[in-house]
Amino acid sequence: MTSLRLEHKRAILRETTRPTDAAEAGRIHAFTFGDPEPIDRASLLDYVQVWNNGRWYEPPVNLNGLANMLRVAPHHASAIYVKRNLLVSSFEASPYLSVGEFEAFATDYLTFGHAYLEQTKALSGNLLSLKRSPAMFTRPGVKEGQCWFVPLSGQAFEFTRPVIQLKATDVSQEVYGVPEYLSALHAAQLNKSATLFRRKYYDNGSHAGFILYMTDTAQQASDVDNLRKALRDAKGPGNFRNLFMYAPNGKKDGVQVIPISEVAAKDDFAAIKNTSRDDILAAHRVPPQLLGMIPTNAGGFGDVGKARDVFRENEIDPLIVRMLGLNDGLGARVFGFKTT
Repeated sequence: MTSLRLEHKRAILRETTRPTDAAEAGRIHAFTFGDPEPIDRASLLDYVQVWNNGRWYEPPVNLNGLANMLRVAPHHASAIYVKRNLLVSSFEASPYLSVGEFEAFATDYLTFGHAYLEQTKALSGNLLSLKRSPAMFTRPGVKEGQCWFVPLSGQAFEFTRPVIQLKATDVSQEVYGVPEYLSALHAAQLNKSATLFRRKYYDNGSHAGFILYMTDTAQQASDVDNLRKALRDAKGPGNFRNLFMYAPNGKKDGVQVIPISEVAAKDDFAAIKNTSRDDILAAHRVPPQLLGMIPTNAGGFGDVGKARDVFRENEIDPLIVRMLGLNDGLGARVFGFKTT
């Protein structure tokens, strides 16, 4: 008797939860999907300064991410390297700082927005030499004049020698500098995504040439299996064989072949690449002819020499002035640059 009552309740529940009419049964349910949006660590600076763990300050932007971004888009990397090369070509080596150490120092500053030099001093207090400390692992300490080296793996240690820092201005905090190209990182990622999408399309082109869309009811269940097997056997390395299909009493559009190429042709690959490239170059403010780009218009880019001179005056000279300012803090003429 108890089991009968339980079954009766279940039947009532099914009736009450069943759609009452055709409109309810055919109701469309909308939903959204996608990956969780990561929190941008730089946006946290709107609320606090840079967080510290009691020994050093953590950087406002993930430095490992900035290092990886250097390899994302060719125009992004090339813009940084052309600035670095122009600085190196103007740098005059000194007894304190070699060309190799300066090149690494300048690359750090252009990539991360801050760079460090470890000082070696004599017993008299005079400066003997400078060595670049990788900005990716160097952290300003909480105490004045303190600096730490924090590798990705291994034990962190405090510098026993003084370390001088060169940093770009950041409106949110004053411990670290941030690179000027941060606004172009989304464009660089879009450039990479478009390239990877098109690369995967070409790599998989010999294995996915079309979509066979079938709505006709098969005469027997085995017909669909046989068709699937025929398609599977027809695949080859860059080769497609002819396929014959017989559908009795089929409708006109019961079987459709949709080429994958029609889908790929609508992804606006060239437009995405060009737009993201322009955003990257706008953030770096580098003339395209200095990056080895080929003009697509008949007029070209103009005189490359004039573009280089204007670029040097607007972008390289301010970097030189910032580096020359370190000479006062070091108490020696460490940085020197050619005037021509």
